[in-house]
Amino acid sequence: MSSPSQTLSLRDALLAIAVMAVWGTNFTVIRIGLDQLPPLLFAALRFTFALLPAVFFIKRPDVPWRNLAAYGFLIGFGQFGIMFIAMNGHITPGLASLVMQLQVFFTIGLVVYLTSERVRPFQVLALLMAFAGVGVIMAHTDGTTTAFGLALALVAAFSWAGGNVVSRATPGVNMLAFVVWSSLFAVPPLILASLVLEGWPAIRDGLAGATSVTWAAVLYQSVANALFGYAVWGWLLGRYPAATVAPMSLLVPVFGMGAAYIWLGEPLYDWKLAAAALVLSGLALNLLWPKFAALRGARIPPAS
Repeated sequence: MSSPSQTLSLRDALLAIAVMAVWGTNFTVIRIGLDQLPPLLFAALRFTFALLPAVFFIKRPDVPWRNLAAYGFLIGFGQFGIMFIAMNGHITPGLASLVMQLQVFFTIGLVVYLTSERVRPFQVLALLMAFAGVGVIMAHTDGTTTAFGLALALVAAFSWAGGNVVSRATPGVNMLAFVVWSSLFAVPPLILASLVLEGWPAIRDGLAGATSVTWAAVLYQSVANALFGYAVWGWLLGRYPAATVAPMSLLVPVFGMGAAYIWLGEPLYDWKLAAAALVLSGLALNLLWPKFAALRGARIPPAS
């Protein structure tokens, strides 16, 4: 059996960029949907349309129900539910797309805690660089990005990391099927939370006032972001080494901040660019250093 290619083909590179564009611009789409829908209701609709009707056509993945339940709750309520609340006037879409990428470091931390894996020096440096970027954001909270919104975004990123750990426990799983069936456990807590925290009048008014643009935002969340994005990403990870595919995720905040600037007029202040540079540099160091070290080790023979 031949080893997987180390380099993305032009077609697959374009597919990866398309996924990053969808995931990055998704934050702007969320902001548009929140103009009409309460955040928890919006999240519930997102997972409802990711679940239906796909669940009737896609076979349940061969994983324990507890894994599906844990992933559904962590990603459904923990990541998207809380992120939608944060983006409902507490953090801008561009910054949200940036802060959410800290899930990479939270995932590393959880894996280290649960498996006793050793943290390597370059990972510590990468983490410090990324959180220095968060510090820049904290120093510039204002009416559009608040400390509360930043805290919620960090909780959402941590929940995303928890979901990563759950999916990591089932290697080789069909991620499209995993996302569809785990949505079964995302919808009920989101609907319940919406009823309790937002109330039936807000739900009724949101649904009654939803426009075609609002429903397009919901479908973009469900079909483009969840189904297309995860299906293609899972396919790419199965076709290439993770070290080849994973660095593409650095494009998510690039598309996120760019889309927010173009469509929402979100200003790109110098401090935002500095925060983005720190976070992205930390992510790049974490993703690319092992590959660089491996290449360097292959070129430099060990001393006798």
